[in-house]
Amino acid sequence: MKVIKYLNDAYNELLHKVSWPTWGELQSSSVVVMIASLIIAIVVFIMDYSFENIMGFIYGMFY
Repeated sequence: MKVIKYLNDAYNELLHKVSWPTWGELQSSSVVVMIASLIIAIVVFIMDYSFENIMGFIYGMFY
């Protein structure tokens, strides 16, 4: 019975106490997340490419 009460309480809280974003807010947030993800991906790519070239140069000095 505790599980059923918990599920009912969770359902009521999601239905009546949570403030859900509007469609416009949701779209704006999605755009921000996509742009931030793209910037992070570019930064990681630049770091990876730089590290690969630096390590290639260092290894090339010994062979």
